[in-house]
Amino acid sequence: MVPFMNQPEDTAETEVAAAWFAKHRERYLDDLKTLAQIPSVSFPGFDAQEVRRCGEATAELLRQRGFDGVRLLEIDGAHPAVFGEIKVDDSAPTVLLYAHYDVQPAGDEAAWNSAPFVPTERQGRLYARGTADDKAAISIHTAAAESWQQGVGRLPLNIKFFAEGEEEAGSEHLGEFLEKYRDDLAADYLVVFDTLNFARGEPAITTVLRGLVAVDVEVSVAKEALHSGLWGGAVPDAAMALSKMLAALVDDDGAIAVPELLAKVADLTPDEQRALDALPVSRPRYAEEAGLLDGVELLGKKSPFELNWRAPSLVVNAIQASSRADARNILVESAWARVGVRIVPDMEPEPTRVALETALRDAAPWGVKVNVTEKALGGPWGTDTGHPAFAAASAALRYGYNKEPVMMGCGATIPFIEPMCDALGGIPALLLGIEDPHTRAHGENESLALDDWESAAKSLIALFDRLAALNAPTAA
Repeated sequence: MVPFMNQPEDTAETEVAAAWFAKHRERYLDDLKTLAQIPSVSFPGFDAQEVRRCGEATAELLRQRGFDGVRLLEIDGAHPAVFGEIKVDDSAPTVLLYAHYDVQPAGDEAAWNSAPFVPTERQGRLYARGTADDKAAISIHTAAAESWQQGVGRLPLNIKFFAEGEEEAGSEHLGEFLEKYRDDLAADYLVVFDTLNFARGEPAITTVLRGLVAVDVEVSVAKEALHSGLWGGAVPDAAMALSKMLAALVDDDGAIAVPELLAKVADLTPDEQRALDALPVSRPRYAEEAGLLDGVELLGKKSPFELNWRAPSLVVNAIQASSRADARNILVESAWARVGVRIVPDMEPEPTRVALETALRDAAPWGVKVNVTEKALGGPWGTDTGHPAFAAASAALRYGYNKEPVMMGCGATIPFIEPMCDALGGIPALLLGIEDPHTRAHGENESLALDDWESAAKSLIALFDRLAALNAPTAA
């Protein structure tokens, strides 16, 4: 844990704004519930009109909470983004608040304990798809802004709001949005609530993200499915061939067994190693938070945090050969899998993709036909925490949670962070937690810890004041 000390006391205005939020908590929670009822799944094949409807609902919420210039930003072929701002003073710094209003598909609806798009409170958590990832951020941003405007009378700095509508689908058009609307988005700081806290009630600032390289691999052996009795034994099995290829990517301990994928992994610096060593590590707790079944072992001997944050990982995201519903006595003609590699500092996306494809082809048995298609290609991200904005964020989180925040990594990938910061002149990005290890984002029964939601809103209220006090550079 790395504390930032020597920060000034919180102002009376921060207290007033926080009190306003506490008084109107239920209204702000209703804002989140309203958005979470909209199935804004941005994946191809889902209703694009529902995504637009959520964008329009987000825009309306901004208007209700006092934002100006609210509008949908449009790019051909893309789900719209949402923009709004509150301008206070040209001489004051500007904060860009990022969120995304699109969500993952519900998954297996039968596995949900309540309907995935009916927000339901149970034992201090709000359950529904998108409650945490990332509609919580929209409600936090708008609540903090109104709490300052209504409670205090004015914000201490300028704020801009940008909500993307296709983050879960890979932010395919983000570059075009940034190019077309660069002047609208110009800011001194980027604030994002779309990462994990260390634990429920234990706030975190994320400083490292892994990148993602994903491919689809398809193995084909025949023109059509064959009778397994008449042809089995002589004709290769596509599913077995694919299984042998996938198994060749890891060793018996589950570690990556492709040397070319590990050659460029950066060593931890002494400071990074000390920070990891200082974290409380309990392998049984980690396994319990992951929901592992009794007897299932964690991989590796190192800290699970080091393996998740600073080591590459390889997983099979999906696999198909015929289908469970259509299981017949056949020898399948083809088999398919999605393979993803999370990459860490010093690894590069394109060489990783080449090494992964080469390893798959080299492991293909029996002359089977192999087709590999790129599906994702994004690099890792890290930041220099020496900027005073990180001290401000740490102090703000300490105010909101009444606990010292943790500087941590994240094993996930947020592809928009680096291009957005670069497009806006290299501004610092503050990635603050809203999820916790029990959130189950992307899975069934996604939920948000409501006490953390309240603490995050208070933290953002304090962060506005802290950042306003910094001598920020003029936005480009």
